Amino acid sequence: MDQRPSLTLLLLLLGLSQANGNEIHDELDHVSITSTILESNNGTNELLLEGDILAPRTRNAMKCFSSQYSCLWRKSIDGLVYVPYILSNVFSSLEVETIEKSMKYFHGKTCIRFLPRRRQTAYLDIQSSGGCFSSMGTVGDRQTLSLAQFGCVQHGIIQHELLHSLGFYHEHTRSDRDQYIRINWQYIYDYAVDNFQKQDTNNLNTTYDYSSVMHYDRTAFTNNYGKETITPIPDSSVAIGQRLGMSDIDVLRVNKLYQC
Repeated sequence: MDQRPSLTLLLLLLGLSQANGNEIHDELDHVSITSTILESNNGTNELLLEGDILAPRTRNAMKCFSSQYSCLWRKSIDGLVYVPYILSNVFSSLEVETIEKSMKYFHGKTCIRFLPRRRQTAYLDIQSSGGCFSSMGTVGDRQTLSLAQFGCVQHGIIQHELLHSLGFYHEHTRSDRDQYIRINWQYIYDYAVDNFQKQDTNNLNTTYDYSSVMHYDRTAFTNNYGKETITPIPDSSVAIGQRLGMSDIDVLRVNKLYQC
């Protein structure tokens, strides 16, 4: 029997399958970090500031990065900043590989070194707690960082949360932001207004970074589908809200803050 029609059909189905897979992959690539984080954190019982900063029970984490308050990880005598961590055993081997790869990017660009915890009292506890969020810097001995397995274990999101754990705010709340963006308060849900308040930040003499992995996207917390809550100025066409990973200025700030 001639098998060529069956082979042709098989190849056609395979091609359609691959095409659909690529469409799904492309669609995911265009979902911003902010959108993914906010969707993952929807319904969480945790008290979160700015959408994904875990509110501490002992003090105000939002003063972590001010000129009068510090919650930075300590630098060792060898000039490196060691951040001990533990990983929940719920993560698959592939998820562990993704998390560790995102950490190692810091190792190649900064003096930060994430390493498995031994007996250190201050450490980062990386869990899968139903959302993407982190403590701000070192708040007490145990810092929590959550990476929900469905949605959060992505390179850009992991680096976003790790930067929070190192003491960094969102870019859109920095003290000089009004020179670079306009907040469209009328399109922000009432419950989310506090997520757009300016903070008393030390900007480390670095320029405002629309491409920062810490920047909210244009429609974060919008109450009107498609309406922007954040508009860049003076050029409203500037891209914001990327999801690939740390920008060059993100790396520069880590090195400045920790004097690498």
